[in-house]
Amino acid sequence: MADKNFEIPELEEHLATPHLRPGALSHVRSHPAKPELQQALGYPGELVNDWEERAVAKLGELLEKHRSLRVYLDACVKCGACSDKCQFFLGSGDPRNMPVARQDLLRQIYRKYFTAAGKVAPDLVGAKPLTREVLDDWWVYYHQCSQCRRCSFFCPYGIDTAEISMAAREILDCIGMGQKYTNEVILKAHEIGNNLGLNAAALKNTVEGLEEDIEDETGVAVRMPVDEEGADVLFVTPSADFFAEPQVDGMIGYAKVFHQAGLSWTLSSYASEAGNFGMFTGSYEHMQKLSVRIRKAALDLGAKRIIIGECGHAWRAAYSFLNTTSGPWDFLDPNYPVPQHICEYTWDLIQRGGLSLDAEANDDMTVTFHDSCNPARAAGMGGYPGGQFDIPRNVIKAVCNNFVEMAPDTIREKTFCCGGGGGLLTEELMQVRIAGMTPRMQALKQVMEEKGVTHMAAICAICKSQFTGVMPHFGMDPYMIVSLHQLVGNAIRLGDKE
Repeated sequence: MADKNFEIPELEEHLATPHLRPGALSHVRSHPAKPELQQALGYPGELVNDWEERAVAKLGELLEKHRSLRVYLDACVKCGACSDKCQFFLGSGDPRNMPVARQDLLRQIYRKYFTAAGKVAPDLVGAKPLTREVLDDWWVYYHQCSQCRRCSFFCPYGIDTAEISMAAREILDCIGMGQKYTNEVILKAHEIGNNLGLNAAALKNTVEGLEEDIEDETGVAVRMPVDEEGADVLFVTPSADFFAEPQVDGMIGYAKVFHQAGLSWTLSSYASEAGNFGMFTGSYEHMQKLSVRIRKAALDLGAKRIIIGECGHAWRAAYSFLNTTSGPWDFLDPNYPVPQHICEYTWDLIQRGGLSLDAEANDDMTVTFHDSCNPARAAGMGGYPGGQFDIPRNVIKAVCNNFVEMAPDTIREKTFCCGGGGGLLTEELMQVRIAGMTPRMQALKQVMEEKGVTHMAAICAICKSQFTGVMPHFGMDPYMIVSLHQLVGNAIRLGDKE
């Protein structure tokens, strides 16, 4: 477990490659999942006696199943292009958090058991047997990767460390070494329909409270329907949007948009979670099972469209995998993309004059935008290259008069991860999360001081939770983080189009 008295990294004027601090984060470990939790997900309850044989066999299975994995393990030439690109290395100086070093934890095992050179001359090719010491390194450092893919953007061979981390985590699960946080979340989503374990009654009670809040504030009755059969749109959003700050303000913004657009929409208590933690563990089986819930909900409710709320990994899971893991979707309206992001929907409305907006409502803010890693590097928007960057910014500029960008080498494709994604958003990994967030905080501090930025918008539930939880460690106000649709909700003039 992390030392609660660890040193907070100092925010420098400019981001610099840190001095090497070997083992700086080697003591920070995820909590293991309890046996009953593992077994409920179909995994061994504890480390099996023949773990080495099972781990090697699972790796062999993954190499056959995912050809890209073998390419990634073979292609690295140790050029070093990725070494200073990982925010966890930049924030800690721990060389094991260089992407190339993290990859090598699995690559050395691959070379030992699956290459001729590794079997004949292991020392010459960096091959090692899978020992308990190596397994321990996997446990530590593959749970210090947020799967953000920043390293892959700079790699001349396109090696995706996220895919390697996902493979290692899947192997760990299959030999009885699952992570408590991710696996608890997956089980709740399987059993109840969302990551929080929020049942249908609690969900309906929560949104009814939000309806009352909107009416008290605006005098307009705005509905948040749940399980409404025949609604045109099934809206699936992260469960954090129902109660957490600032996510809940984004939820209110969605409802105002739908209300003014006159959209027939509904939430589903059966599929009340857009996030899919199966992706974090590398388990396509669990990811598919969670995706199928969305399809079933759409069928049962008779929906014609699916819109996804603000969440980076939820959007990647939907954008990249919803059609392949849970299709076909031939019962939906073919005139709309499957799925559609809420920012795409809102921007289309704005362009068509479908919303009455007063950008002066946000004049008390000078806003910048954090590109969440999964939309930035693993998804798209709008059906054209770069839409995932342009569309959120277009929406912000339509509802805010004061918008500025952070440094160019920290945004868009080069964006820094928040440091809390990929299954890291848990208290025992706080030191890792702080280290991982340091580069983004440096970029934010710069525009706060030079351009008067007061707020930073994001379109990811995990980013928002990570920022609000960690920013106080840097002496920053957590309330400066806002949902993009919170800004939209502020600007909407309810009643103008009724």
